[in-house]
Amino acid sequence: MKVFIAGLPLEVDEAELTAVFGDFGPVKSLRIIKDRETKESKGFGFVEMVNDNEAKEAIRCMNGASYYGRRITVNIAEDKGPGFNGGGNSGGGKGGFRRN
Repeated sequence: MKVFIAGLPLEVDEAELTAVFGDFGPVKSLRIIKDRETKESKGFGFVEMVNDNEAKEAIRCMNGASYYGRRITVNIAEDKGPGFNGGGNSGGGKGGFRRN
């Protein structure tokens, strides 16, 4: 299942976000969308999880949560067709994310 994340703090990288979602289950791919010219995060991204139930649990727990002091939106991604190819699956710290 593909999940959309919005409201990401600019300092969050793909390794950290992979680790956060990895708490819920295996991450198949993850991509933070970046500006073509500056290469800086646009504050949103996509994660694809192996198991749909684990993805739904991640959405349930993380949608509306505070991440580095910013409220993030996490929901099922709408399929816009080809073009989604995720990035790395490396580990990393959890940073400021706190699950309630």
